[in-house]
Amino acid sequence: MPKASAPCLHFYPSYTMLSSSLFRTLALVMAALFGHSLSWSQTANTHEIAPDLVFTVQAEGRPIVRALTHAIVCPAIQWDDKASQAMTPRATAASLPMRGDSAQKDTKAAVFDVLTCEARWPVGAQHARVAGHVVPAPRSAINRIVIIADTGCRMKASENAFQPCNDPVKWPFAQVASSAAALKPDLVIHIGDIHYRESPCPEGNAGCANAAWGYGFDAWQADFFKPAQPLLAAAPWVFVRGNHEACSRAGQGWFRFIDAQPWTLSRSCNDPAHDNDADYSEPYAVPVDAQSQFIIYDSSRTSGKSFLTTDLSYSKYTAQLATVNQLAQQRPNSFFMSHHPLLAVVPAKDASPFKLAGDKGLQSVFETAYPERLFPEGVSVSLHGHVHLFEAISFKSKHPVSLVLGNSGSANEGRVPETLPMGTELFKGALVEEYIGRADYGFVTLDRMGTKVNDEWLLTEYTTMGQAVIQCTLSGGKSHCKKLSPSAH
Repeated sequence: MPKASAPCLHFYPSYTMLSSSLFRTLALVMAALFGHSLSWSQTANTHEIAPDLVFTVQAEGRPIVRALTHAIVCPAIQWDDKASQAMTPRATAASLPMRGDSAQKDTKAAVFDVLTCEARWPVGAQHARVAGHVVPAPRSAINRIVIIADTGCRMKASENAFQPCNDPVKWPFAQVASSAAALKPDLVIHIGDIHYRESPCPEGNAGCANAAWGYGFDAWQADFFKPAQPLLAAAPWVFVRGNHEACSRAGQGWFRFIDAQPWTLSRSCNDPAHDNDADYSEPYAVPVDAQSQFIIYDSSRTSGKSFLTTDLSYSKYTAQLATVNQLAQQRPNSFFMSHHPLLAVVPAKDASPFKLAGDKGLQSVFETAYPERLFPEGVSVSLHGHVHLFEAISFKSKHPVSLVLGNSGSANEGRVPETLPMGTELFKGALVEEYIGRADYGFVTLDRMGTKVNDEWLLTEYTTMGQAVIQCTLSGGKSHCKKLSPSAH
């Protein structure tokens, strides 16, 4: 079917907001004193100031329009040809003190000098404009989906890992976003680990010199919002939370900007006393059509080690897996999405050996509930990031297809095997039937094949420049893949 033209996404320089700079400064000072964000009185004339950023979050139920602005009040939104109305504040500007449990020693206060606003898409509305600019609208039919994961530029002092953020080849997320947007998706999915700029660039390192860092808006803007600009403008997004968005890391920005559920102080990551709630978001489903849906599962706090039955994570993840099972009854076919894979292979410097990359924490929970396939019935495909490569794995056993799609920008971690030995077992009883992997940077699309009844999909792996290199058909919980020759595209 013909694609709607992509709406424009706008970044506006801060000098357009100078008239409200005094109010912003005062608000930040007050927020620093009180440890939380403050709200301001709204005035009619500021509603028409264009926000810095507008995008659409595909949440449970109706989509949500988000706007980030340096103004002191939320902009106005217009649904179809109806009168404009002010968007609702979600989280106001604040300068938040350092958390004592930060994952990195080199840290600083998180300055969020933008107001986050939102408005839930009304039933029946077809179009929306914020301060006159077009908003990405939900599609009546979802036929093409772009999927990315692990996109940020790694700056992590504890591992002495500093990716050259200033090099568009060695940190190619901007190119990935541009190439993916050119394919005109109906939906975009990010499977977690969005923010990577946790430590300051070492003196003398030209690769990341002057790069924004920390957990405030400037780092979020540099690591995600600015390079993702064309893709944010192309379609609504589904966001899956990764371990980099846990409360001890970039969780404050996660909840302010992109989480699909309501923002509250207890679910803000501002106070570590509330982390036992904030670090475990409830699963929810995003319907694709009458046959299929995506189920989103927050695995941000899994540790990579098997949980004891007395562990908080064990009880939390067990209860949430029960919710996944309930959600899976809503559609004949479910795509399960968590940042951490349960069945995967980790890359190595040499492509011949390999290590199992399935998360042991999740395995210990899922195995208890579903020992034969790890996932509830109805889940035919599981999608993940975390491991920085592309993998498609189909099994002789009842386990659903496992897709690992974590090669969209963050530092590569080695090579992958061309094949896996016959009889390779990735977990108890999970016998590999077909495997294909790729360690170079890229992204994937998921395209509907045939009718909605047979629920077959075509998965295509692309290079950063948008060249198709691998294709897989997904049907009935199995995948069949092939490498593409240059003449095939």
